Amino acid sequence: MSTTAAATTPRQGASRSPIEPAHQEMNTMVATYVEHDTDRTVQVILEKVRALGPTLRQRAPEAEQAGRHSDETIADLDATGVFDIGSPAEYAGTELTVRQQLDVVTEVAKWDGSAGWTVWVGASTNWIPAGSGARVVEEVYGHPWVGPRVAGSSHFPATRGRVERVQGGWLISGGPWTFGSDSLWAPYTNLGCIADEGDGQYLVGVQVPRDELEFLDDWKVAGMRATGSVSCKLAKGELFVPEYRGVDFRDVTGQKLDNGLRGSIWKAPTLGWAFSLMAGMSIGIAQGALDRFLERSDGRPIRGTTYKNQLEAPLTHLMLSEVHSKIQSATLMAEANAAETDRLGELAAAGTPADPEYLQKFSARVLVETAYCAKWCAEAIELLQRNSGSTAIMDFEPIQRSWRDARIITLHGALNLEALSENYGRLMARLAPHNFAGITTLDRFAPTPVTKVS
Repeated sequence: MSTTAAATTPRQGASRSPIEPAHQEMNTMVATYVEHDTDRTVQVILEKVRALGPTLRQRAPEAEQAGRHSDETIADLDATGVFDIGSPAEYAGTELTVRQQLDVVTEVAKWDGSAGWTVWVGASTNWIPAGSGARVVEEVYGHPWVGPRVAGSSHFPATRGRVERVQGGWLISGGPWTFGSDSLWAPYTNLGCIADEGDGQYLVGVQVPRDELEFLDDWKVAGMRATGSVSCKLAKGELFVPEYRGVDFRDVTGQKLDNGLRGSIWKAPTLGWAFSLMAGMSIGIAQGALDRFLERSDGRPIRGTTYKNQLEAPLTHLMLSEVHSKIQSATLMAEANAAETDRLGELAAAGTPADPEYLQKFSARVLVETAYCAKWCAEAIELLQRNSGSTAIMDFEPIQRSWRDARIITLHGALNLEALSENYGRLMARLAPHNFAGITTLDRFAPTPVTKVS
């Protein structure tokens, strides 16, 4: 049985709207560590998601047109518990294992890819505030909130935001910050900003309240349309934030600051956490497309043949077997990476972390394998789409949305399959990976081995 802590302050009854200002006076939770059964918790959450699923699918076309989920959908998702799965147990989060979080992201994405994306971001970026120290943790999680707690924007590369150390804190300028998934609903967005104090530039993650930001209407895209991943800028051009809200991102990724949290997940490799769950999006979308194909194909004739029922045709059986193999391969790979992420977190929490060379290689492996998961699932959906007839291109048909959403994942800046393949291959050949400033920069997320062949 898996157990984790649970806060004694219940989250039920949190009535705050996801669009209310973050500076509103709120009751503070009391952080208390209590063990509870996460195996049972994840099953309850999954049951609630399955019950909500048909509604998510029904709302998806309207959400796509709006370019964002409705506040009603955010509240309904919140009621299932999906926004708490990666939140600290000390603050009423369920703090599921990464392996359990993978199941939740997959199930949500099965019904709506954009909803899966929103839950993925809300779960997998909790390491940012957790790595920013105890005061940020209390600020983000210490109050009731409806919706995702965490959003991040423009960390890799951080080219537009600037931050300067001043008396008592930081002065932020620049922008806009792009691809701000979940920022429309989260109380804080962590902005990537470049600092330069004369001895070289470095990245600072700055926690900014949502009412200090202006959100731009620039999310006009081919897929994942309802994620509302808009750009944002400072409402007043410049913004002062207290010192504790700005943290050298090397300290965040290196887990160097005391956050007061006891769970082993806070010692888990950040790339393993984020990208194992990212694979769950692709898997869930593909599973949903397969379910929809089986539903709509029963009794449907195949033009150009004598088959009166597509599901009775051998050509369909061959195609379904290939689809299954691609989805199953992605699933097994993602599950293994999530479980290994949990194991490495437990080792680190026990004071016996894995050696740096293995951690670097594991991080590179998760990245390239997640890219393959996205590729295989997109290919599986392509097969289903191609065998679904011309009606599958209609806006009301979920398969065409699955096809677009899955392709968007393969285009994510962190999932350049060829670049990731070369980097992992270099490590396999005992060569140093490429040193570049990007989201997949291994030396920012995994300890660099003391000796390395270059």
